[in-house]
Amino acid sequence: MHRTGLVELEAVLAVARRKGFRPAAAELGMSTSALSSAVAGLEARLGVRLFHRTTRSVSLTEAGEQFVARIAPALGDIQGAMEAVNSLRQTPAGTLRINAALGAARAVFAPIVLAYLRRYPAMTVDIVTEGRMIDIVAEGYDAGIRLSEHVPRDMVRVPLGGDLRMAIVASPDYFATHPPPRVPADLAAHECIRARLPSGAPSRWELAHHGETLHLDVPGRLILDAPLLMLDAARAGMGVALLAEWYVAKDLAAGRLVRVLAEWTPPFPGLALYYPAGRHLPAGLRAFIEVIREVNGRREGRRKGEGSSKGEGSGKTAPRRRA
Repeated sequence: MHRTGLVELEAVLAVARRKGFRPAAAELGMSTSALSSAVAGLEARLGVRLFHRTTRSVSLTEAGEQFVARIAPALGDIQGAMEAVNSLRQTPAGTLRINAALGAARAVFAPIVLAYLRRYPAMTVDIVTEGRMIDIVAEGYDAGIRLSEHVPRDMVRVPLGGDLRMAIVASPDYFATHPPPRVPADLAAHECIRARLPSGAPSRWELAHHGETLHLDVPGRLILDAPLLMLDAARAGMGVALLAEWYVAKDLAAGRLVRVLAEWTPPFPGLALYYPAGRHLPAGLRAFIEVIREVNGRREGRRKGEGSSKGEGSGKTAPRRRA
């Protein structure tokens, strides 16, 4: 009797989770043909189809749903046991899968991700960026990175640095022909570069000052779903953009962009790494968290040094927003 291997079972779970053979193959680091062969071979031995396959979609059959429901907990236990043994290694090895917003991934890439890879050469980091929030457990990720205010309440959070700020910016050429706004109401007379939410609707601008909070449906003929495109548009003089500071800091310092209404963009809670509570913490993720805390410690030390020479800030916070 043929003994079914873990690879075949993992292949079935990945296809069920990713709802397709190509994304499942990418997740497992194998070719699509090899993955398809593994699943087909298992189906042949079981004598049932586990998946409905069409040219556009893949879904579980009734037998497939029952099969996945039975094997998923068992494979989880096996993987947990392997992680427990791996945690005894002096140096972690394996793959750390992280889901993040693009801006969040860019913010942590150099100071944390690259430092982690240099320190742990046996680790692979697989980062998938997307705007929509997902269930990181159901999608097979070890952790996620989002704004702290967007992290689900049942997750463990690890702060990634301190508070963040947004910035309202445009190019000097744009402001040469359009008077800079002095109050938020002035934005109604400007071309605003708007962001599209994952839901498809344009995002409203959220501003706050002295306890007053505004949610503005700003005008603008350009709607984009990528902050880097919004940055390019602002540089090209296409209008006024609302972007996270980490996107525009270099352009502001170089004079390529001009900031306005700064008093209406106070700090708000920053990024956080998050992962499910109550599970065994993989060695690779635990090591990643250690790197985060080291970087946070260095940043906090610098902030305290700056605070002692510059004094304390206003302490105001902004409403929920998207960065």
